[in-house]
Amino acid sequence: MKRFAAKYVYTLNGTEPLKDAFVEVEEDGTVVRTGLCEPGEELLDGAIVPGFVNAHCHVELSYMKGLFRKGTGMAGFIDQINALRDTFPREDKVRMLKEAMDGLWAQGVVAMADISNCDDSFAVKAAHPMYTRSFLEVFGADAGACEAVMRDVRALQAKAAGFGLDAAPTPHSCYTMSPELVSASSAAGLESGYLSFHSEESDEEEQMMKNGSGPMWDNRVANGIPTPPVTGTTSLEYFLDRLRAAGLPEPVQGHVLLVHECCLTPEGAAMARKRLAQPFLAVCPLSNLFIHNMLPPIPVMRASGIPICVGTDSLSSNDWLDMVAELYTLQEAFPEVSLGELLQWACLNGARFLGKEAVLGSIEAGKNPGLVLITSCHSERSEESPRLTPQSKSIRL
Repeated sequence: MKRFAAKYVYTLNGTEPLKDAFVEVEEDGTVVRTGLCEPGEELLDGAIVPGFVNAHCHVELSYMKGLFRKGTGMAGFIDQINALRDTFPREDKVRMLKEAMDGLWAQGVVAMADISNCDDSFAVKAAHPMYTRSFLEVFGADAGACEAVMRDVRALQAKAAGFGLDAAPTPHSCYTMSPELVSASSAAGLESGYLSFHSEESDEEEQMMKNGSGPMWDNRVANGIPTPPVTGTTSLEYFLDRLRAAGLPEPVQGHVLLVHECCLTPEGAAMARKRLAQPFLAVCPLSNLFIHNMLPPIPVMRASGIPICVGTDSLSSNDWLDMVAELYTLQEAFPEVSLGELLQWACLNGARFLGKEAVLGSIEAGKNPGLVLITSCHSERSEESPRLTPQSKSIRL
């Protein structure tokens, strides 16, 4: 039996923490009980929270750390990633993605929804204590290539299964795929019950889909790349229409993660709730700031009632993979959101998206969520809930 006591314990059964409280766990980490400490018990200076769930990462891109210019917008970012992809030896990529996963684990990330475009990460994930679900992302703007792309991703899925990994196809975005491929890959992914989709990441994306204009449209035309259909609607509505075109009855069943959603409107959120049985939102604020200096519309997201999750995105669009840094960024931009609510996004909602809430996401008897200490969080007044500071870090207990 192990016992950890701290100034605050967030069980996430509610958004407010227990103060001067303890958690007792079995040797394997299974929670036995929580409670309030007796006066005089030594306390860790900070908050004990469940292990984090990184709801969106591209860990195989960790070799790109420090190589990208910031503030280029999506068109400029895509140019950079196309120029730099596959410019490192495989052994270097594998070493750096393992370092990234080890770093996330040390910070307290217990599970991750990870995007894979190849098999570089499979052996590392299979041997790692962190749970991962791999979303095998496909691209292909040429409608004639749809069948070949799906054949290749099915082969990649079989290879992942050989490593014992949970993995299935997933579409990348509205603008990198033919309409046929969006539908085919979505239907294939939802056979597993899970889908991840980059949606409404930037104004440039919306301009392209609504009007056939803007930097991303011009970039594709200049490079001779097929452009997506101009629908006059948002890219989110286009995606939902492609699910319908795949013959999926509505509300579409399965856990569907809409990643970024920097341009989400109340109308779009209502549409997603109506047409998807279990929608989730993944916000990656530091990546959004890195690429195009904007943040997701958190007030719209909160009002929608769609569960919000938190991801780090990749080291191509972030200086580090740090869940606490993501939460601090959100806290400072949206001070009305309590630390308890932010932790629910970063822990419990991510576990729910991955279907792991029976074990992960909250500190409850019988669960094994992993315990994490967030340091340097405090409240100005004793009656107030704590808040993160620029010095806040997370440490696995």
